[in-house]
Amino acid sequence: MNAVEVLGLRRHFPSSSRGGRGTPRTALDGIDLTVGIGEVHALLGPNGAGKTTLCKILATVLVPDAGTARVLGHDVVTELAAVRPLIGCVFGGDRGLYGRLSARRNLLYWGALYGVPGRELRGRAAGLLERFGLTGHADERVETFSRGMKQRLHLARGLMHDPRVLLLDEPTTGMDPVSARDFRTLIGELRGEGRSVLLTTHDMAEAETVCDRATLIDGGRILHTATPRQLGALLSRHERIEATGVPARLADALRARPDVTSVHDGADGTTTLIEVTDREALAPVLRLLIDAGVTELATARPGLEEVYLRLIGDRGMEVVR
Repeated sequence: MNAVEVLGLRRHFPSSSRGGRGTPRTALDGIDLTVGIGEVHALLGPNGAGKTTLCKILATVLVPDAGTARVLGHDVVTELAAVRPLIGCVFGGDRGLYGRLSARRNLLYWGALYGVPGRELRGRAAGLLERFGLTGHADERVETFSRGMKQRLHLARGLMHDPRVLLLDEPTTGMDPVSARDFRTLIGELRGEGRSVLLTTHDMAEAETVCDRATLIDGGRILHTATPRQLGALLSRHERIEATGVPARLADALRARPDVTSVHDGADGTTTLIEVTDREALAPVLRLLIDAGVTELATARPGLEEVYLRLIGDRGMEVVR
């Protein structure tokens, strides 16, 4: 049994045109997805790709138009009472937090809604406030919190009823770098406790650091699911060369070679990235670089961010419809 099993899931929304008479917008277009027990699975895609819609269906907030979704073997449509205690949801923003209540009272409220026994309620709230560095602000109104503090409180709220499956939708939004690093440590702890995590994020470093597998989604369709390393292999059959100080004439000569698939500048503006057709091409290309006086060389596979941009495209602020 998997933690999450999705098969042929579809969801449409009415047209945004006046009167809703236009063509319905497809949010999910027959997707299949599994998340294993104890797995951290990243869901990557541009704005409007369907990530949040999928999380809301798994959280029993939305009902699919077609297909099935199960959490630990329970159908999210027909077995609501069984599914809801199993999942913890963190959607971020101000949703799910009450600004006029303190952080402690927010946790006590949500714990009570989930049926946490009274003798455990306060102890569990205190433990989570400490775990997320909020003990010193436990009795302050949430409306006074920074965005990063609210996000940490969201994570604490999602764990109040001790769920086995966590749905985290952009969980580090608004966090400072130190808090984001601590969050990654927390994800490792949750995996160690045997919990399963479905994480939606635009932070490629975050996904590459914490996830066991990643799924790329675009336009409501799954493009690919694999480990970060396997996804990197999609762009280059073998290792890629990273070189510093490549003369422009040499770069042009490399582009003309049949065993070189691409030559382009790295993100830092000083590194040249060279991808070859196969392993046999690696040695002669390295020899050309060395003979030309290029001595700062390394081989590496493409990172998850590069895979994302190559397969989905760099759309900037554009929202897919």
